[in-house]
Amino acid sequence: MTAALPRCRPAGLPAAFTVAALLTVLAMAPAAAQYKVVGPDGRVTYTDRPPPDAGGRVQSIGPGGGSPADAASNNPPLPAELQRIGARFPVTLYSSKECAPCDSGRQLLQQRGVPYAERQVLSADDVGALERLTGTRSLPALQVGGQVLRGYSQPDWSAYLDAAGYPTESRLPRAWAPPPPQPLVARTPAATPAPVARAPEAVRPAPAVDTTPASGIRF
Repeated sequence: MTAALPRCRPAGLPAAFTVAALLTVLAMAPAAAQYKVVGPDGRVTYTDRPPPDAGGRVQSIGPGGGSPADAASNNPPLPAELQRIGARFPVTLYSSKECAPCDSGRQLLQQRGVPYAERQVLSADDVGALERLTGTRSLPALQVGGQVLRGYSQPDWSAYLDAAGYPTESRLPRAWAPPPPQPLVARTPAATPAPVARAPEAVRPAPAVDTTPASGIRF
């Protein structure tokens, strides 16, 4: 499945794009959908806000709005500066297995010490969600704030990370590690079948007892 996904050709930034323009794009771009809602009638919709309980099923498919560091309970807290930047411009990497450009993008984020969440495309549901979130089926993709970058391009990714305020060298605590990748569409555990109730065995009547006076052996 993932091996058949086309890869996006890197597209360079226009020369007129300045840091101020990048910040405007990051701040004003619409946030990607983070929830898949399956209504009682089977209709599927995507939204960036958790919907009120209306009898449907809700699945988280985006970064969830929380700090990536929170996903790993054993991680030390991020420095205040990274917490502030991460809250304003959270970073999510969309990837798949056996994807060399995805590996390059992940290495860039780790070298710069960018706290990020990683969502992997592993199923047909993931592919559909990726297309809705990024407008493409190509991997990797990077989301910085509300802006989605399609395909890996080191200059483009660096420019957006710079504009968001992420440091060029890691300032993460030494013991900090990125949380493990998660499927793009949250998996619902298969329901355990209920045990089959066994019908109670029929109660056999007790053998009749002869109450007449014994007059010998009766066969």
